[in-house]
Amino acid sequence: MSLDAWQPPELAEPIDNSKNPIDARGADWSGKIIAAINLQGARLSRADLRGTDLSNCNLENADLKLAKYNRQTRWPQDFDYKKSGAIGPGAKLDAMFLSGADLRYMDLRGASCMGTYLSGANLSGAILDGIRMISADLRCAVLQGAMCRGTRFTGAQLNQADFRGADLSEAGLEGAETIEGADFCLAIGLDQIAAELLRRPYKELDCWNPFTRNTTRKSLEWHLNQPPVGGDGKS
Repeated sequence: MSLDAWQPPELAEPIDNSKNPIDARGADWSGKIIAAINLQGARLSRADLRGTDLSNCNLENADLKLAKYNRQTRWPQDFDYKKSGAIGPGAKLDAMFLSGADLRYMDLRGASCMGTYLSGANLSGAILDGIRMISADLRCAVLQGAMCRGTRFTGAQLNQADFRGADLSEAGLEGAETIEGADFCLAIGLDQIAAELLRRPYKELDCWNPFTRNTTRKSLEWHLNQPPVGGDGKS
């Protein structure tokens, strides 16, 4: 291929190429309605497929690892996208390496994240309601403002995780392997379990989080000092 004709995969358009599998790694195809083109063996890892209509495409043997999709994405009939390595609602992400991934505002409801490696991942504003993050690695993960209602963290590593402003209503944090350095300041739904979490070992509670400049203990004690919802804080 001539260098003059070469373009980075991120700029690839969904055009049928019968000679060679299309290389669209990291491309933004979000919201596109794609014609009946052959994407067999296509390299679509890290592509943004949110709202994309792929229902008429051939995705046999396509590499979709880390591609993003949402509930508006349309897939070919009988295509098992949940096990394709793509990230979105209902995805099977067990034991996958997603360390450092940018997953801001992603809807992952119904996904399976058991043993998933998410250290350093940015999950700010993500919808994680009801997910089982059993034994997941969330060290240094950012979950600011994330929706974690009913999320199970049994056996999860939450070292230095940033839960500031997250909705943790009915979340299962008690069984986490460690919360060392995690920051729960301004999180919602911890008023009932903050006292229990404060009984964890001092090495976890008094660990300094250099990113949020807070300790786990102080972030949990903040919840104990808040007036009841609808109250005025007066005795």
